[in-house]
Amino acid sequence: MYRPFGALIFTLAALAPAHSALADETIPVSDNGEVNCSASKSDLTRVALVDDEFVAVSRIETGIPSNDISIVHEPTRGDLYLSVPEGYSKSHLSFFGTTQAGFVYKFTCRVENIPTQQVFVRNAALEEERLALTGGAQQPDMQDASVQLVRAMFEQREIGGYSISDIPRAAVNIGELKIQLTSQYLGPVLTGQVMRIENTGSEEVTLTDALVGGRSALAVSVGNRSLAPGQATSAFVVVASGEI
Repeated sequence: MYRPFGALIFTLAALAPAHSALADETIPVSDNGEVNCSASKSDLTRVALVDDEFVAVSRIETGIPSNDISIVHEPTRGDLYLSVPEGYSKSHLSFFGTTQAGFVYKFTCRVENIPTQQVFVRNAALEEERLALTGGAQQPDMQDASVQLVRAMFEQREIGGYSISDIPRAAVNIGELKIQLTSQYLGPVLTGQVMRIENTGSEEVTLTDALVGGRSALAVSVGNRSLAPGQATSAFVVVASGEI
């Protein structure tokens, strides 16, 4: 999976401006390296790998509920969700993560009184591999094509070279979010996805590009990035055809 021009944010005039949650961390690391990050003491902490995913986690369990953190492996994206039990007295939590690309990382996270946290881990070796496969070249025409595709999806109109499927898919739940694919624009190079995202939880959720589009997204546009409990919004995501 790759991002020829990075995580392009295309925002139509009617949509809210793009932004990332202030607590989000992006941390560079190498194989067998250590990731020093922050973890929420009272809310979930999501750990995601850029262009990779977790396949295994190793940690020591004491058998005492107040001393053992919970780590849930989300199989769709390969992310980890960490939660700290009530009464946890340590200032840090730690574990080892093994990735699909064959890397092993040591995680040492400070337990802090912060809201829901996201940690993105980037390995330069994967970036170099991607550039080698693409000859190190960017594809500026892909950017224009993605912008035009997002505009067409937002305006609910046809666009040359794309077949449109308006048959909604079954909704899936990721954490407190209920996500449903409502329409898809399929082309030979790019695929556009129109999604309905609903916050089924009891607290406000901030929709970041990585949360909505995942690692394979080339362009992301979200109608409302701050969802109150019970609130829903539309999102428009562009990926390379074959990456879904």
